[in-house]
Amino acid sequence: MEVIEAIVVQNADADGKESAPSSSVDSDKIKAEFIWTLQATWHLVNTRLEMDQAFDQPVCKKKKLWEVVAEKVNAKLRESGVTDITVKAYECDLKWRNMLATYRKNTERARRLGVASVHWEFFKAMHEVLGKSREEMEAQRQAKLSGTRVGKAIASKRFTPILPTPPATAAACTSRPPQDVLQLYMELQERKLNMWAQQKALEERKIEAINNLAQAISSLAQTNCPQTSKDGH
Repeated sequence: MEVIEAIVVQNADADGKESAPSSSVDSDKIKAEFIWTLQATWHLVNTRLEMDQAFDQPVCKKKKLWEVVAEKVNAKLRESGVTDITVKAYECDLKWRNMLATYRKNTERARRLGVASVHWEFFKAMHEVLGKSREEMEAQRQAKLSGTRVGKAIASKRFTPILPTPPATAAACTSRPPQDVLQLYMELQERKLNMWAQQKALEERKIEAINNLAQAISSLAQTNCPQTSKDGH
């Protein structure tokens, strides 16, 4: 029986070997790292799944949420008698990322070979929360709503639904407009023609004025040329 599990490794070199601690402080940190037992992992899974809606909020501080997760896991461990070491928020985050990678691989395996081929002990609990489709969530919401007053009112149709305004029909669009609208349209067209005629006349006057000015300048130049030649002699 194959159980797929993915592991995210931090602080690894290119060959895949973990780098050795460079100081005694790092060595103490490694010794104090939290070891995830099966019991501690179940506490993490149950706590994180209970807070799944909080993590799905569009605006949320994941760091604060993971601190809450770590506090709850530590509290459950203390109840079980584990008091020598506590888990930190970043360790919960990293462990959950590892489990998500494993869950996705097993989900793909379940799609190809069926759920019976998956033997990972955490798959069922995670899939009940993370594997819900929108249709299933909507069905559950409707089921919860059915026992309330709103649900009963909807079921008995004792309400007036707000229907969208129906669009205008084609007949209304193609119907003949009123007489006053036609009259207004004709008046606007006539005004446009009058404005165009006035603009055309104005342009013709400008052209005529330019031509007259050019002729006057040419005549003046011809008159000055003979006088200049006489003065030169």
